[in-house]
Amino acid sequence: MKVHELKPAPGSTRERRRVGRGIGGKGGKTAGRGTKGQHARGSVPPGFEGGQMPLSRRGPKLKGFKNPFRVEYTVVNLDALEAFDGTEVNPTTLRANGLVHKRGLVKVLGRGELSRALQVTAHAFSKSAEEAITAAGGTVEVLPPPYEGRPPAKGNALTNR
Repeated sequence: MKVHELKPAPGSTRERRRVGRGIGGKGGKTAGRGTKGQHARGSVPPGFEGGQMPLSRRGPKLKGFKNPFRVEYTVVNLDALEAFDGTEVNPTTLRANGLVHKRGLVKVLGRGELSRALQVTAHAFSKSAEEAITAAGGTVEVLPPPYEGRPPAKGNALTNR
């Protein structure tokens, strides 16, 4: 047996009903649509409620907007840096120790105390964190955002400036 020889079992399929072909057979005249009215004529779009305000437009509207230029940081506090092993702290070492997510810019915030000198490299610092790190004898280095030095990706919000 070949693929082109396959066919359904006898009696399992019925021929499609051809409606709207005149009064000579079944399905003539109104073609099973009843008489007059909206559904007897053209198609009605899904979700159409007869002119009533549809459910999709009846619901509450969302306020505000999403700023395409917002810069979001993953944060690390000084108390986490105090418990950190080693003297050199940067986004790579923080990610390796599970202190920040694997993506995103890193910002150091000033919660907690720092009692030892650390060389901290991050994308941003709060004023209190910067003061605490330098007061403990450490150094602070700010990394540039990843899009500086090369053109942003096509279609990015930064291209519309």
